[in-house]
Amino acid sequence: MASSKVKISVIYQRGNCDLEHEVGQSWVYDGHLPDICPAAWGSIYPYVRVLQFGGNFPWEEEGRCEIACPDGKNPVYFLLERIS
Repeated sequence: MASSKVKISVIYQRGNCDLEHEVGQSWVYDGHLPDICPAAWGSIYPYVRVLQFGGNFPWEEEGRCEIACPDGKNPVYFLLERIS
């Protein structure tokens, strides 16, 4: 099975992100590590892999998932979308 690319977009940010991620930023994961906060990447990577290989989450729209970084005081929320 061929893998898909996954678009990662910042959809919400509150407080002060140390890496200055802000709404509107986006990256495409194609098997190479994007320029994204390592802590956030640790949180979203398992979800990226599921989407990359055709999986879905029953609580989300098909091919999509929203995940927050682990910084509860300065959260950044990411939208993950499987793309062709």
